[in-house]
Amino acid sequence: MAQARDIDPSASPLDYYGYELRRLREDAGLKQAQLGAIIFCTGSLVGMVENGRRVPTRDFSERVDAALGTDGLFSRLVGLVLRSQLPTWFQPYAEMEARAAYISTFQAQLVYGLLQTEAYAKALLSVEFPDRANEIAAARLERQRVLTRENPPVLLVVLDEALLHREVGSREVMRSQLAHLLTFVERPWVQIQVLPFSTGEHTGMMGSFTLLRFEGDPDLFYTESYDSGHMTANPPVIRERSVGYARLQADALSPEESALLIARVMEERYGDQCGPDRRAVA
Repeated sequence: MAQARDIDPSASPLDYYGYELRRLREDAGLKQAQLGAIIFCTGSLVGMVENGRRVPTRDFSERVDAALGTDGLFSRLVGLVLRSQLPTWFQPYAEMEARAAYISTFQAQLVYGLLQTEAYAKALLSVEFPDRANEIAAARLERQRVLTRENPPVLLVVLDEALLHREVGSREVMRSQLAHLLTFVERPWVQIQVLPFSTGEHTGMMGSFTLLRFEGDPDLFYTESYDSGHMTANPPVIRERSVGYARLQADALSPEESALLIARVMEERYGDQCGPDRRAVA
């Protein structure tokens, strides 16, 4: 059983979550093992969450709410907890992304975070954050909830063809990721286009970028470097990048053609018929 430690609820969202979990569990007259049995986990896991040594999942939070009758308290708190696990420099962008009415993004190397599978995200994050890949991946998946809310943002995505061919994780991970992209074909508020190799030089060759539009607030332009992000509402920058994005969309394949290309790469490069050298078997 995890040893109890003093928690300062004002220290972080994770500490506040743990403090409230311990307080409400004790108010209910339950030991950690008893609550664990109710929500189908170990008492040790309950203790680690209470001590701020384990980041709770959304499923864990929903089960706790049901067990303790807390009217969705932990389901609301877990969003704050997971967002706090994102790199500090990225958190301001994540907050703006969650408020945006329109998201237009060009991605040169990676699938956009809102469209990543859990396995793809973990494979990426394990390179730079081997000890925290699971927690940050969970935070990334939490960001994706904006796409399933009642009024989701319009999401326009242009992906460089190169990222379809860059194997992240494994062939299985990539096949699942590309299949996941194809699930968005029928969603009216999501449009995915692929910028093919045949385009040659283009207006996105300086790197990935995102434009956020809001209802009633200025537009934002966002780009990032190795360990920092940059946001600006500077009108000339917004104008220049908006024109650049429109040109990328014009150069990219149509959504229908893009889906066909994604499906073809998925089968030819990552399909079961591929041999050890990853080329299609005749």
